[in-house]
Amino acid sequence: MLFSASSHFSPSSFFLLGVPGLEKIHVWLSIPFCFIYIMAILGNATLLWVIWVESSLHKPMYLFLSMLALTDMAMPTCILPKMLSIFWIGAQEIAYAACLLQMFLLHALSVMESGTLTAMAYDRYVAICSPLSYTSLLTANTVVKLGIVIFVRALVGVLPAPLLAMRLSFCRSRLISHTYCEHMAVVKLACGDTRLNSLYGLIVIVIVAVADLSFIFISYGLILRAVFRLPSLEARHKALGTCGAHVGVIFMFYAPAVFSFLTHRFGHSVPRHIHVFLANIYLMVPAMLNPIVYGAKTKEIRDHVLKALHLRKSTS
Repeated sequence: MLFSASSHFSPSSFFLLGVPGLEKIHVWLSIPFCFIYIMAILGNATLLWVIWVESSLHKPMYLFLSMLALTDMAMPTCILPKMLSIFWIGAQEIAYAACLLQMFLLHALSVMESGTLTAMAYDRYVAICSPLSYTSLLTANTVVKLGIVIFVRALVGVLPAPLLAMRLSFCRSRLISHTYCEHMAVVKLACGDTRLNSLYGLIVIVIVAVADLSFIFISYGLILRAVFRLPSLEARHKALGTCGAHVGVIFMFYAPAVFSFLTHRFGHSVPRHIHVFLANIYLMVPAMLNPIVYGAKTKEIRDHVLKALHLRKSTS
């Protein structure tokens, strides 16, 4: 045995095992994850570039989309380098402080993404239900304040998690059956009473999910009521079309997140490698698909990307 199961200690490091049970195909697993990461970085960087260079896109909706793109670039970047070092060279060790930092960043970024999607729902609500008040309600100053609130909420809400983890002592193995330092995966290695850690993590997830999803559902309920009051079918279709990309992104973010949470908490019969796959899909796949969805569903972005590609082709 590498580690004593009976002695208490404050570890200097942990060991990430990757995808348990599939160690023999780690190298092959790295291929789709690399592809997803490259597509996520390229797609979100393209979104940011288009929004930056086109002054006509300097509107609240696209500023929120820029925040979402930055989050979608940061989240997979927090896990992929270490994941690839595990898959390619078997570098499983991660320093204790680095593990807690990764835990904090991943969960904080998840809360920030949820908050940004909620702010985007508010943007769509104002645009459709109170279009005459849009410019007065969603000024640049308001967008900045909402961005600060989203950031501070994530910081204050998630910071206690690693701080509570620091008080734990460990009497079991330092082996984490995961590709990154997930909160509960670390807490489960501790000895003694970990109920406070588990309860805090559960409360944060439930409060964030319930608060944000409730606001989103209420916003879209009011949006649908306003849309179906419009006189013409074309006007209804146009109004709903402006929300299509956002609804798709909301589904892609929350569906795997909720499923991953439920299987982690209650799906004890689900194989461990399924848990790990779901956790990685939740963090990486939406980051890849979000710019694709917005590029396909949002005419302004699609037109500017095609225009840029056409100009580059004509000059080459």
